[in-house]
Amino acid sequence: MLATDGTGVDKALVDRVHTHGTDDLYPDGDREKVAFTEEELTIDEAQKKRILRKVDWALVPYFSLLYLLSFLDRVNIGQANVAGLTPALGLKGNEYAVALSIFFVAYVIVEIPSNWLLKAMKPHRFVPLIMIAWSIVMILMGVVQNAAGLIATRFFLGFAEGGLYPGLNMLLSTWYPRSKLNLRVGLFFAGATLAGAFGGILAYGLRHIQTGAGWRFIFFIEGAITFVCAIPGYWIIVDFPGDKQKFLTEQEAAQWTRVLQQSQGVTNAQLPFTWKQVRQAFKDWKLYVYSIMYLSIANPLYSLALFTPQIIADLHVAGAAATNLLSTPPYVLGFITTVAAAVVSDRYLCRSVPIICCMSVTLIGYIILITDVPAGVKYFSLFLAVAGVSPSIALAISWIGSNYGPIYTRATAMGLFFSMGNSAGLISSNVYPKTESPRYIKGHAINLGFTALAIVCAIVLAVENKRLNRKRDAIHPAKPDGSDVDIRKAGNEEEKVKWGLQGMSQREIVELGDHHPGFRYVW
Repeated sequence: MLATDGTGVDKALVDRVHTHGTDDLYPDGDREKVAFTEEELTIDEAQKKRILRKVDWALVPYFSLLYLLSFLDRVNIGQANVAGLTPALGLKGNEYAVALSIFFVAYVIVEIPSNWLLKAMKPHRFVPLIMIAWSIVMILMGVVQNAAGLIATRFFLGFAEGGLYPGLNMLLSTWYPRSKLNLRVGLFFAGATLAGAFGGILAYGLRHIQTGAGWRFIFFIEGAITFVCAIPGYWIIVDFPGDKQKFLTEQEAAQWTRVLQQSQGVTNAQLPFTWKQVRQAFKDWKLYVYSIMYLSIANPLYSLALFTPQIIADLHVAGAAATNLLSTPPYVLGFITTVAAAVVSDRYLCRSVPIICCMSVTLIGYIILITDVPAGVKYFSLFLAVAGVSPSIALAISWIGSNYGPIYTRATAMGLFFSMGNSAGLISSNVYPKTESPRYIKGHAINLGFTALAIVCAIVLAVENKRLNRKRDAIHPAKPDGSDVDIRKAGNEEEKVKWGLQGMSQREIVELGDHHPGFRYVW
């Protein structure tokens, strides 16, 4: 653990003094350096909003589409199973559960190194490459003839998909002020809720193709759609703020960099890779609580995505075909609650309270599901479960994305966060065995427990982050959002005295990241 002075500031980092010079800590990457006067870099609210809209249009719509396709391609096996996959492939025993689980084994392995690769290769190259890879695997899933083929393709699907979600979330976290981040992450994650809705409608149509194996066309068509959407990514996907951008002028890029400097301070510094940044993430105990919280939210999410069609089918409220359609409405509600919670969270720069409230709604949903009530009431409880868990995922992601830095510390923290969290897929894939139909008491009870654990983790993190902020305020008063930490003046003696960092180089000060005395944690 970090040896701190009680404020979360790493004393070892502060006490160690080396000479690194005054590096450009927001390097321009491949963007040509253009000198602007202070007046040219000054930006009013109208101009800030105009650039923000340009950033939004450059990132959010396409990223949301990519995640919709990613989530759809990973969970469409649930729709295919309702459409006849298991008998067609002769699956026996737990082979279907193994096929679900094996995806997440590969998925979690690649998440930390994939974030490093994203930074090294640049997003506009890395993301289309992995998308093309998983689209080919998805199409191949449509031609498998037995359990071995299904399990193998699911493994490689997880391996190829693993880099998308953590990578794009990290990229989003570098482009937005903390007070604007959660709405964008919410809209991005809304792709998953739309995937739940769109997947049911698409599966309903594809299963009616008169070939005797309509479930195969779920994989064929959805894999082909992903392939087509991946190609333009090379030209559409935006790289990190310091890189050359086509959608911003040089002056706009410099102005937006100034906005990010003022709003994120040292945590968004684009330092070169060092193992020190990696260790800084692993030594923080809060990272493991964030990760457990995410796992506890993700387990109900994946369970619902994978098994909602089967749960509805076992309620016998409709025929097999209509079951695909009935899985759509809960996810429409989930989309609405995701956006609404994101707006509220950004307005008050608070993540914990919305998570606690939303997961409490999910808790009520699982309490109803686990009891012996009429089928219609159980169907209603699915709305509650989805409506609460969907916004909680986005809230958790923007929470951790706002509280770590510099860049490779954040990349490592978010990689571990997603890796641990998405291992929930290994659990959720095995808690709804067909033998427990139609009540699935064990599966609902496990998700009820995870939901309660997520609430506890959110409370612990809120209390600790507020404690650290109060401790730092007592020594070095700062704005609640930490925006008065001026990274451009990190090496200035007056700035060092202000924060009690005398004797440290500019590089060392920026390496402090979220341990800087002027940083304030989002709670």
